[in-house]
Amino acid sequence: MKSAASPVLVHWPNGRSTRVPPGSDWLQAAAEAGQTIPTGCLGGSCGACEIEVNGRVVRACIATVPAARSGDLRVELACDPYW
Repeated sequence: MKSAASPVLVHWPNGRSTRVPPGSDWLQAAAEAGQTIPTGCLGGSCGACEIEVNGRVVRACIATVPAARSGDLRVELACDPYW
């Protein structure tokens, strides 16, 4: 479900930045930006898709792009030594 909130500027690890409406699916937004996010179970239990959004770890397969007070979000791929 997409909200009527203003799109946020997402800064991806691949150096690209895109405007994404809050409520958008993280995996789809990443794909549209040319950024690959690893996936596993696609149900939120394995953690393969963990990303850091402004320093907060989220599972991209079950989370959506949040609204941002500052108007932008910085995404980093989370490192997991078991993957």
